[in-house]
Amino acid sequence: MRMRILFITHYFQPEPNFFVGLPFAKELVRRGHEVEVLTGFPNYPGGKIYDGYHVRMLQRENLGGIPINRVPLYPSHDNSSIKRMLCYTSFAISASTIGVWATKKANVAYVSQGPMTVGLPACILKVLKGIPFVLHIQDLWPDSLLSTGMFKNRLGLKIVHAWCNFVYKRAAKIVAITPGMKQKLCERGVPEDKIEVIYNWCDDSQICRTEPNGELAKSFGMAGRFNIVFAGNMGKAQALAPVLDAAQIVGMQQPVVQFVFIGGGVDVDSLKQKAIDLGLKNVLFLSRRPVSEIGAILSLADVLFVHLKKDPLFEITIPSKTQAYMAAGRPVLIGVPGDATDLVTQANAGLPCEPENPQSIADTVLKFYAMPQPELDAMGQNGKRFYAQQLCFSVAADKLEKIFQACKTKY
Repeated sequence: MRMRILFITHYFQPEPNFFVGLPFAKELVRRGHEVEVLTGFPNYPGGKIYDGYHVRMLQRENLGGIPINRVPLYPSHDNSSIKRMLCYTSFAISASTIGVWATKKANVAYVSQGPMTVGLPACILKVLKGIPFVLHIQDLWPDSLLSTGMFKNRLGLKIVHAWCNFVYKRAAKIVAITPGMKQKLCERGVPEDKIEVIYNWCDDSQICRTEPNGELAKSFGMAGRFNIVFAGNMGKAQALAPVLDAAQIVGMQQPVVQFVFIGGGVDVDSLKQKAIDLGLKNVLFLSRRPVSEIGAILSLADVLFVHLKKDPLFEITIPSKTQAYMAAGRPVLIGVPGDATDLVTQANAGLPCEPENPQSIADTVLKFYAMPQPELDAMGQNGKRFYAQQLCFSVAADKLEKIFQACKTKY
């Protein structure tokens, strides 16, 4: 049955928001629904308004056939907790005032949670227009604030916790992205039957595995090596310095094994310097590549590596690259205990290691290297099959559409 769905999201295209952004909105339209978006002016991840945009009271535009309503916010994404909270709260207030007036009546609102402040316009729209909302939780607050060190004030954290509980009670349905996140929500008093677990997906069209390109491998310096590839952001959360210590251990036993780091981030320079200081000959750094090239690059890997620092929050987190790696059809070395490891081992798609433990990382890499090629290929295909059957975009879209249908109201 046709629905009118209102997206409420702090981030939307042209900002990088694949999971619950424009592609998902287009898919709902393709299925016969009407979608409208309420969002801010694009400034993520640099914290500066994108070229071609200027903050104003209201800007209406159309992206791919989707009507977009942009309301004012204070642009920021630096390390200042005050500026970051100004960014979050300014959008919440604008969306709760200007946005309520600017948007049409809808059957259901879909709240894509980055900052939990997006719950404010959803609650106000529920009161003023009777629109039920589905809350899709990507980051668990206040846990993520505490983990990143962005916010440490005890009273402030209590207020944030109380606000989250307020929003949870008013949501018609809550979507969690991992089983561990659902368990945490239940422990905080959210009824179990109110929560559905839907794993994040990846950009299937860009990740689909291609056959390894020998010339590309040569150009990158990956030819003739057994490549352990980490692709993505290299920051504090990824904690990659111990991986270089692991590379040193591996290099002394199997010099053909190479650790390849692809991407950017605040820790890149320090990691490069550490590799020089250790005299590592089996480490390669490549700059960030366009999304259109990522499938070809991942196909050059013998093993794809996911790693995060030790933190209780990450035990209920599945880094998005996990799904991308599985979709690419390569074995996965997973250095994230908890839900991420459970997902990879359930699919028989890779092997776990202890994060920030150089010896554990090195031992697991050497296990992969000792495997016969058919065994490595089978592991990669297991992940690809599991992704297609349980994690892909179409599977997630089916589940979310059913939730919207169950929660919708007439207007």
